[in-house]
Amino acid sequence: MISVTCATPQGWDKLHVRPGPPNGRRVVVAMSGGVDSSVAALLLHEQGYEVIGVMLRLWAAEGENGSDGFVANRCCTPDAVHDARALCAAIGAPFYLKNVEQPFKEAVVDPFVRDYVAGRTPNPCLHCNRVVRFTLLLNLARALGADYLATGHYARVRQDEAGRYHLLKGVDARKDQSYVLYSLTQEKLAHLLFPVGELTKAQVRELARQYGLPLANKPESQEICFIVNGDYRDFLRRHAPPDALRPGPILHVDGHVLGQHKGLPLYTLGQRRGLGVPWREPLYVVAKDMARNALIVGPRDALQTRAVDIEEVNWIAGEPPARPVELHVRTRYKIREVPALVEPLGADRARVELLNPQPAVTPGQGLVFYEGEECLGGGIISRVVPA
Repeated sequence: MISVTCATPQGWDKLHVRPGPPNGRRVVVAMSGGVDSSVAALLLHEQGYEVIGVMLRLWAAEGENGSDGFVANRCCTPDAVHDARALCAAIGAPFYLKNVEQPFKEAVVDPFVRDYVAGRTPNPCLHCNRVVRFTLLLNLARALGADYLATGHYARVRQDEAGRYHLLKGVDARKDQSYVLYSLTQEKLAHLLFPVGELTKAQVRELARQYGLPLANKPESQEICFIVNGDYRDFLRRHAPPDALRPGPILHVDGHVLGQHKGLPLYTLGQRRGLGVPWREPLYVVAKDMARNALIVGPRDALQTRAVDIEEVNWIAGEPPARPVELHVRTRYKIREVPALVEPLGADRARVELLNPQPAVTPGQGLVFYEGEECLGGGIISRVVPA
């Protein structure tokens, strides 16, 4: 781990922020060089915490997008490192750059490729949060003597009178990130802070302007961080085993052969564009037959799912309900919640009956449980049952 210190860079030496009275608590802030983590650090600084900034250097493939040398992960570009380091220098906080390229590749990138090869469509942020940010980084924070790890996620933590911790949605419904935090546990929530979870994105940007942050209007990146050119198909062509991208038949759900696909990992459930087959009505990818290396397409109605099996289930309370329970679930990030009957099958599996069938529910994505504003946990979709 590299400790980086420097004089406050020009433009960062006029921040309008004052530390509050020391409260005797130390917090590691996961820095990204973006507005959310920067405002989180400043809010904690104002509240009297002893702030330590840590940025993780994550893996990115060399040679992406035509480059022959080093290519930075979107989450830790040189500009992002500069901005995070500059903010810490401005408030007198230590800043560390921790190289976790290999653990990140093993925990996030390699499973991403394996899942696509196996016919799934993974969400790599779920694995990153579970293994890297809220295990590896949280352990590092504790090793640095910190009471807490803070991030710029839009979510909230509450502790009830019995001492149990609850994960709540962020106040800003459009920015809520509780979905990607479903794998948190009671032990971890006891040491986590989400300072911007009580704010809207507009309020965070306004605070950044009031603080005089040079990056107050910095745009957000919505792409997968380790795919530098933004093209996951190109990434798979480079990193998947050669035999994983074998051409095969495109079959209509009624059995007709309509054409040939370019490799099953290059398609996702619900996909309409890029199929390259003419038909009398719009066609969508409705399934992948891995045994026959066949891409199954059909009308939109064929996408409907009535039940889902999930694995790697985490219940934030620490244990599953004793009996089936009716909750609301989210089957993909940024999609609306729908009512469902969740039946626990042991500690880490569940069957979820969707009370209203849903389209394009996809193996590899997270299915997350909600009760009102509270996120109760979730798991990874392993199998879908058509309506």
